[in-house]
Amino acid sequence: MAFLKLIRYPNLLLLIFMQLLFRYGFLNLQGITLALTDFQFGILVLSTALIAAAGYIINNVFDKETDLINNKNVIVGLSISEEMAYNLYFGTTILGVLGGFYISNVIEKPSFALLFIVISGTLYLYASSLKQSLLVGNFIVAILTAVSVLIIGVFDLLPMVNPENQMHLGLLFKILLDYALFAFLINFIREIVKDLEDVKGDYNLGMNTLPIAIGVARTSKIVLVVTVLTIMYLFYYVFYYYFNNELYIATVYSLLTIIAPLIFFCIKLTDAKKVTDFKLLSLILKLVLFFGIISIAVTTYTISSNV
Repeated sequence: MAFLKLIRYPNLLLLIFMQLLFRYGFLNLQGITLALTDFQFGILVLSTALIAAAGYIINNVFDKETDLINNKNVIVGLSISEEMAYNLYFGTTILGVLGGFYISNVIEKPSFALLFIVISGTLYLYASSLKQSLLVGNFIVAILTAVSVLIIGVFDLLPMVNPENQMHLGLLFKILLDYALFAFLINFIREIVKDLEDVKGDYNLGMNTLPIAIGVARTSKIVLVVTVLTIMYLFYYVFYYYFNNELYIATVYSLLTIIAPLIFFCIKLTDAKKVTDFKLLSLILKLVLFFGIISIAVTTYTISSNV
């Protein structure tokens, strides 16, 4: 159980679920030939999950002092030794990168393996130093979340592009890009909320997060503005792409499970002061991301129902 907590298994399950849903609840239903077989796609998902697990492990190693101050469950040094944690980190990283090399060679794009190396290196730099820099760590986590969506298109769509299907596959990749942007925005907001939650421990360890640099109140106002802008963008997206195309099920779903919770988030944010308040806000954003992922299947179903 300590190992599962170390790799933050709920987050990994969400990552795996997301990639499987985009493949089998969206791309697989478009009447196109994909680059990867089911087995090969499974290797891609496993490699992504292993590298993400490695990131969580090394983050736990460097965060043990902060977690103690913030009254979080500390695993490294208690349930699992630091030496064992490092061994697990190197093991999962190596296996994840090897899986990336295999998939890259399968699609005859060996240079794509660099993506797995860059992600692994970035996760280490984030945990060891970059997360202490103002907003840099927040951007990195948000970008890597977006990449976990785009990587499906990079390995399953791009190798199959030719002049005949370029427009169709380009449209599908554009949809993945839209969801990657959504994942980036929600995770960027959530990372700042987590900084608000951890401000005490971060301050004691000399980190330079946004709440420490400008204060909790001002940071909350920035989060509010970014969230309101995100809601406006989502309103436009739902109205332009769903409602205007008579995708009413997808429209109602998006309003109820994504936009409405974000509005509730904004309301709760105005009164948030305690750690428990920010934990609730972080949970709301996690649920919004989850329902946002499911929306791809809802949208696909709505389109098929309208045909």
